[in-house]
Amino acid sequence: MNGNTVSVERVIQAPASAIFAIVADAGRHSEIDGSGSVQGLKEPGEPLTLGSVFGMSMKQGVPYTTSNRVVEFEQDRLIAWKTVGLGGLIGGRIWRYELEPTGDGTRVRETWDVSEDKQRFFLKRGSMPTNTGKAMSKTLKRIAAVVEG
Repeated sequence: MNGNTVSVERVIQAPASAIFAIVADAGRHSEIDGSGSVQGLKEPGEPLTLGSVFGMSMKQGVPYTTSNRVVEFEQDRLIAWKTVGLGGLIGGRIWRYELEPTGDGTRVRETWDVSEDKQRFFLKRGSMPTNTGKAMSKTLKRIAAVVEG
């Protein structure tokens, strides 16, 4: 963990627009999620843009839901959303995807940012950062399988 963030990156053999279309479609997050905790979008919606709010059905042992708001957005380059639960009483972590075209595809960086999370003290301890990094690596592998395959 670097301060309040964990980041992983991978060069994916596809244009940034194809990758961005997947990460900006919350309905596809359960398809690409490497952690296995994202169960699905609560209500169908449009592709995400700055300020979009979307709910996700989740499961880590027990089912729960999250509310997410897109807080950073640059078409085909950057998208980030802040996740909270229990009506905003918990959470505040930010999930960020940065896409940078390269000569052989697109460098995709996924970042888990707990700098604004109400539980950051606990999230930074133990195995959570390592496990989150491993899950994000699996997510990038799944995205690559979708757009490269």
